[in-house]
Amino acid sequence: GKRATASHILVKDLDLANKLKADITNGDVDFADAAQKHSTCPSSAKGGSLGTFGRGQMVPEFDQAVFDEEIPVGTVIGPVKTQFGQHLILVTSRE
Repeated sequence: GKRATASHILVKDLDLANKLKADITNGDVDFADAAQKHSTCPSSAKGGSLGTFGRGQMVPEFDQAVFDEEIPVGTVIGPVKTQFGQHLILVTSRE
């Protein structure tokens, strides 16, 4: 896969990231709603959407998680730690 479409939620706190992941996985909250409420990234305005991007465009830890073919599309990935904080990532397509 060379390109992916994904959304993410960026928070500073690992505990919050884990709680949000559990809430999303349990179906208590929608990924996009959680992003709008909690994500500190400007993408939060679009429900965390980062659109479609190529391999190597994001920071390495993020890139590696997004393009890991072992992880099925539609799975909430993370928390993935980068210099920005803790990310939960939702890949909606890989091509």
